[in-house]
Amino acid sequence: MRIGVDLGGTKIEVVALSDDGSELIRRRIPTPARDYAATLDAIAGLVNDTEAALGRRGSVGIGTPGAIDAVSGMLKNSNSAVLNGKPLHRDLESVLDRRIRIANDANCLALSEATDGAATGARVMFAAILGTGVGGAVAFDGNVVAGRNNIAGEWGHNQLPWMHDDEMPGPGCYCGKRGCIETFLCGPALQREPDITVYEDRLARALAAIVNVLDPDVIVLGGGVSKVDRLYGNVPRLMERYVFSTSVDIAVVPAKHGDSSGVRGAAMLWPSKALR
Repeated sequence: MRIGVDLGGTKIEVVALSDDGSELIRRRIPTPARDYAATLDAIAGLVNDTEAALGRRGSVGIGTPGAIDAVSGMLKNSNSAVLNGKPLHRDLESVLDRRIRIANDANCLALSEATDGAATGARVMFAAILGTGVGGAVAFDGNVVAGRNNIAGEWGHNQLPWMHDDEMPGPGCYCGKRGCIETFLCGPALQREPDITVYEDRLARALAAIVNVLDPDVIVLGGGVSKVDRLYGNVPRLMERYVFSTSVDIAVVPAKHGDSSGVRGAAMLWPSKALR
């Protein structure tokens, strides 16, 4: 049995998968606000309750915003700032009393969708989370690439491309910079924006910059904003203004497994070798 945990800014979700990939149980709870110790306890409680309900022990994979620093072993780059600078991997192994695997939440989304989701069979895919924060991940031939510094795909902390005069210098970001894509495209930013066509153009600009670098076969959107159906008709058309090509042939699609795709990917960290 494989257990996946998605540690989000507002909720923590757990899923248990059987060896054939079928779902056995799924639960979610609110994320404790700005409390690291309570977050560890909440994850441990979800895993323990899941195992008690199913009567067996499983492997555990964790998807989290941010990434583990390859040098210090501490979590970095999380928009849940209480996690930054903490030995999250080590502490979770301690409270769960086992080895775990941990990966960026967008990488987990990409793993799920490249394995049996909207990007199945795609040679190059880009996965984007549009939620409390904005994350991204890259996969080639079904293999998710974490990168040398564990930051591959982190488009959310580049500046919004082709900024208009009235957008400069952009909102301040928790990372210390201004005008980050995340500040314009996260879920709260969409809620603040009265004109959704403005949001769509910003998303088109941000994705076009990715296309100009990766030229992926498919872009998969996850997170709460991915449920806005009109994005899939309007954004690809708007991207044509910014992509460096006379024609643009690229699919922008929602995650096949919905807003729970990332937690499936977390469970799939065992025994997968597709995350590099």
